[in-house]
Amino acid sequence: MTDPMFPEPADASEEPGSADPTTADPTRAGSSRLGFVIRTDGAARGNPGPASLGAALYDLRRPDARDPRAEPDASISDYLGIQTNNVAEYTGTVRALELARDLGASEVHLLLDSKLIVEQLTGRWRVKDAKLIPLWSQARRTLGGFERWTAAHVPRAQNSVADALANEAIDRAHAGGEASVVRLPRAERT
Repeated sequence: MTDPMFPEPADASEEPGSADPTTADPTRAGSSRLGFVIRTDGAARGNPGPASLGAALYDLRRPDARDPRAEPDASISDYLGIQTNNVAEYTGTVRALELARDLGASEVHLLLDSKLIVEQLTGRWRVKDAKLIPLWSQARRTLGGFERWTAAHVPRAQNSVADALANEAIDRAHAGGEASVVRLPRAERT
């Protein structure tokens, strides 16, 4: 039985980042490959308005990596200043991908509540907004460095951790706090 969040492709051409569709599914708990399930969100109070991003990364080896209520292994909560919501959403995706890369991941599985980003990253929709083209390009370049990647749209209710991180960033910045808070996995902290 396949997982509905990570359906098995009929052939390698259907999954943009799949290196070899015949190998065992590395998204299952117990895999020795380093990878992350990534949930991101952007927030803008006004569009444009004060904006932020939230990203939650979950180690694929965890049995609850795809549980939307699980505590993330790493996270990002960044205030972005005045931006549009789509710029905030894309910036969150880019920052999360870069963090996963920097942590040594060989694969990532994006679970996003932004259908726009999912469809554009997978090539089903064109990027028309000039502000998003550089962010899309950066995301695609970073994705190209992973052995395997997927992107799936999830309901907003399944993205509450990333949403909370994004909203915390705006509230924290408006209270005079840090613009950016990045939490690394325990093994990466020094």
